[in-house]
Amino acid sequence: MVFMLDPTRPEGVKLESVSSKLVNARMVVTSITLGVPALAGIVLVFTVSPWFWFLAGSVLLIFAWLLWLIPRQVRNIGYATEDSDFVVRRGALFRRLNVIPYGRIQFVDVSEGPLLRAFGLATLQLHTASAGTDATVPGLTVEQANVLRKRLVERGAGQLSGL
Repeated sequence: MVFMLDPTRPEGVKLESVSSKLVNARMVVTSITLGVPALAGIVLVFTVSPWFWFLAGSVLLIFAWLLWLIPRQVRNIGYATEDSDFVVRRGALFRRLNVIPYGRIQFVDVSEGPLLRAFGLATLQLHTASAGTDATVPGLTVEQANVLRKRLVERGAGQLSGL
């Protein structure tokens, strides 16, 4: 039997993890998004028909699945700054590995919405000339995001490719 190596785990590259607070932030969003339909289904069970247990039960099953999935997704987000490339890995079920040469970086965004700000997190988004090679690293602490942005901009300017 031949086992294939995981192509999304490059050999010799030590990926840094994002903050585990991202799990909590995503759980808050999931709870709000699925909590409203679940409560509506439960209210409808008692006011309209017991058939609405299918609605409430379906939403609760999806919620349970996401409780299982979200921590695995966050654990699989990683990044590395290599000598000539920036590497981003993400995904639990559908895995993706982006390797972006520093010379292709056009600009780097750091953003934080109200929820991420409440958890002390930010998202770093790297833009290149090709939309297919853009990379996003969610769940960085604000300090990590700013240090990484500065490092990427410096390396990108030092290895700028002519477009």
